[in-house]
Amino acid sequence: MSFPNPFDGPSPWGEQETPKETPPMTQNTVNATSPNKFKIGLTFKAAAGYDAEWITPTVYGESAEEVAVNAVDVMKALADKGVIDLAALAAKKVRETHQPTAGKGGNSAPKTFSGGKVQTQQSTPAPDGDSCQHGRTLREGTGKNGPWGALFCNAPKGSQCDPLWRQKDGSFT
Repeated sequence: MSFPNPFDGPSPWGEQETPKETPPMTQNTVNATSPNKFKIGLTFKAAAGYDAEWITPTVYGESAEEVAVNAVDVMKALADKGVIDLAALAAKKVRETHQPTAGKGGNSAPKTFSGGKVQTQQSTPAPDGDSCQHGRTLREGTGKNGPWGALFCNAPKGSQCDPLWRQKDGSFT
């Protein structure tokens, strides 16, 4: 048994299809068929590290001035509506409940640059009796008092253990 396709032929109600009118574009409407001449991407980072939360809206406009005005509107709306605070709270919750293993994400040691090359820092085993469970990274430098070295906790900022500073005998405390 087969049934006729109800969508074949004219409407059973005898209505004629009329093209829908599109409303005229206003000054703030983005035209999807022709790209705007100007575009700017904004990045709001909570900290300098790679693991800091980011908000990255993109703003479009027909002129540079329109993009600038739209960018200010976006920044004000993000702050006024609490988007920035909510993004920070969400990122904090993710960090608290989903800790990656060292070297696999946010707890990995940050990269530094020297001589135009990336210098990765190796995680250093903590000395005996150290209570830090996040792992530590050795960082060294030279300050006004001469060379220094310290073992820093690999946990995200705000939940880091105290650093262990190199002593004159080479040990860390």
